[in-house]
Amino acid sequence: MRIVVVGGSGLIGAKLVTGLGEHGHEAVAASPDTGVDTLTGEGLAGALAGADAVIDVSDSPSSDNGSVMEFFETSTRNLLAAEESACVGHHIALSVVGSERLLDRGYFRAKTVQEKLVESSPVPYSIVHATQFFEFARTIADSAAEGGKIRMAPAFFQPVAGDDVARAVGRIALGPPLNGRAEVAGPEQFRMDEFFRHALAAWNDHREVLTVPHAPYFGAELGERTLLPGEGALLGKVRYGDWPGRIAVGSGRTGSARTLGSRTYLPAGR
Repeated sequence: MRIVVVGGSGLIGAKLVTGLGEHGHEAVAASPDTGVDTLTGEGLAGALAGADAVIDVSDSPSSDNGSVMEFFETSTRNLLAAEESACVGHHIALSVVGSERLLDRGYFRAKTVQEKLVESSPVPYSIVHATQFFEFARTIADSAAEGGKIRMAPAFFQPVAGDDVARAVGRIALGPPLNGRAEVAGPEQFRMDEFFRHALAAWNDHREVLTVPHAPYFGAELGERTLLPGEGALLGKVRYGDWPGRIAVGSGRTGSARTLGSRTYLPAGR
């Protein structure tokens, strides 16, 4: 298959390009670094020519509310229009677990608009909601810093390794369009305040983690289960304690879910 990965130079995109290529597929990284700009449409027609599927894992370069909305709305419209012209048979968009429950923050409103555009397009689609990546744990901690302390709500979350996200997205891209959503999460649930208390200690970061019930998460207030996936979510195999450079931070509950095998995400020959 010829699969175009929009945002193919980023964390998940680069993993997808590598993994798909290793399994015999023609994986094309499309990003401004490779001459493809979804905001202006530059390079889209050429990149999508002959594509069987397009995976969109791109992200806004700015966190400003207006800029984020403009990015996701404009780039998604341009991408879907180019896919329709190129007769692409499957559009896969990566989004965020709980985005529909966090609409008081601009980023999640923009992701919701992106999803609605995908759903209303004539291009068959799959939307993949992922939980927070292990790779972004430090960013989450720093975003909650105030006065030398980390203020964290005791809400549950179920972080996941970027490798597991890439494998799940890749597997879905190789199958028939869902014309709906799938969720992917890590195999363990944690209370955020407890997780970051252990994580900062492992990083030799001496900032105190305070449990603050209404502490904002990137500007949004969390309910106890706002960030958790629903029943039937795909679970990755990598536990945080086994992830390179991290220590075990306690056991969690996995709930009811289908577990992804470590070698079955990207079957060859499809």
